[in-house]
Amino acid sequence: MKFKLPPNPDLEEDDLSYIYNFLQTSLHHQMNNDSGNTKKRRRKSGGEGEDEPPGKQSKTRDLKGIITTLSLLEEQEKQELDRASNDDASFGEEKRNQKTRAMLDYYSDLQGYYSDVEESETVKRKKSRNAASAAAVAAAAADGAEKGAKPGGGGGSGSGHHRRLWVKDRSKAWWDECNQPDFPEEEFKKAFRMGKATFDLICEELNSAIAKEDTTLRNAIPVRQRVAVCLWRLATGDPLRLVSKRFGLGISTCHKLVLEVCSAIRTVLMPKYLNWPEDSVLRKVKDEFESVSGIPNVVGSMYTTHIPIIAPKISVAAYFNKRHTERNQKTSYSITVQGVVNPKGVFSDVCIGWPGSMPDDQVLEKSALHQRAANGLLKGVWIVGGSGYPLMDWVLVPYTQQHLTWTQHAFNEKIGEIQSVAKDAFARLKGRWLCLQKRTEVKLQDLPVVLGACCVLHNICELRNEEIEPDLRYDLVDDDMVPEVALRSQTSMKARDAIAHNLLHHGLAGTSFL
Repeated sequence: MKFKLPPNPDLEEDDLSYIYNFLQTSLHHQMNNDSGNTKKRRRKSGGEGEDEPPGKQSKTRDLKGIITTLSLLEEQEKQELDRASNDDASFGEEKRNQKTRAMLDYYSDLQGYYSDVEESETVKRKKSRNAASAAAVAAAAADGAEKGAKPGGGGGSGSGHHRRLWVKDRSKAWWDECNQPDFPEEEFKKAFRMGKATFDLICEELNSAIAKEDTTLRNAIPVRQRVAVCLWRLATGDPLRLVSKRFGLGISTCHKLVLEVCSAIRTVLMPKYLNWPEDSVLRKVKDEFESVSGIPNVVGSMYTTHIPIIAPKISVAAYFNKRHTERNQKTSYSITVQGVVNPKGVFSDVCIGWPGSMPDDQVLEKSALHQRAANGLLKGVWIVGGSGYPLMDWVLVPYTQQHLTWTQHAFNEKIGEIQSVAKDAFARLKGRWLCLQKRTEVKLQDLPVVLGACCVLHNICELRNEEIEPDLRYDLVDDDMVPEVALRSQTSMKARDAIAHNLLHHGLAGTSFL
């Protein structure tokens, strides 16, 4: 029997499943036909149980063998497909792992790339800055060499006159003119409240404390100009913006210079020019005061003045000056300056910075002078004060009751002469340094340094007989408030009465009307 496969364009030679199904169908059909033919032959022969012909049995066995083989082949193909599918699954997992590893490697390489780029940019910036610095140095050196080659331009290539390229160019013509040797002495004194010799002395004294060295990109401000900025600011009280224009410097630079020079004056010059006199000097002071007033053992004249300030951010009520506010009809804030002067008006002791609401007696109690007296260093001597101070063992004040005797009145006149020495000294202090008359831009915590520097500069000018211009004289207005306890020592009361009696009966007071 010949089998012929039906035409199928999609059939491939190795499609065993299709062949198997076809052969199985054909075998089933053949077996049905053979069964029918066998029954027909049995009816014809009349016998049952006869065997099929040998040829037919051989063909059937061959066909079953082919089907069995095909079945085995199909089973083998299924097993191979299963193995292939398993291999494909493991292959896919491996592929995914490979992709993950590749992605991680990619990100690692990308991060390394960005790190290299950033490092490269940093190196480029450093090289750019170094190149700019080198160019600036070269330009400055060339500028210095060019100026050195000019007449009067200074020689030397190592000391080039260079400045930082980004510094604003400001005019220094006014200061350059003042700094010339032929600048008039009167004009110089009017600008800085002292002559050239005194100015040079201060510069020499402060040179080691305020001198700065030149840097690669900038020349240091000379000592003379530093001192001049400070003195001009203190003398005129002008705002920093005007000081900046006058000297050709930045506003912040001027502010810094003023504080630096004032601090140096306080540190270097105050111990030398403002201190309590020694015993040998005190004896001369006593003699001078006694020759003026006839009152013995007076070593100083004391006065307390107020310096106007801008309303502080903290403790406003403490700095509120009620008396000045009522007089001027304008809210006033101040700090106090207490000073003791000798017969020449030179300060021997100052106490600076207590709030303006404090009366004179409370300021005195807070001062170092009071502590010195408490330690017995002022025993047997007098410091003369006004009616705002209490009568103490070492403080001599005028009589304050309403009805005075002739003796008491004469005493007040003489003690007023001593008291006027301190008041006149403070008037010259404020007249010489106008910054003490105005509400300054200086911060409250820096004011004691500035005011202390003014007192030291006042002493230097007084010791060197630097006269103040008549138009700069200032009239002090400070109200004296009688303290709650004006008499604090019975011994002092008796001593004051004895001094008043001696002045009258020895012809030292009250004799002009006799």
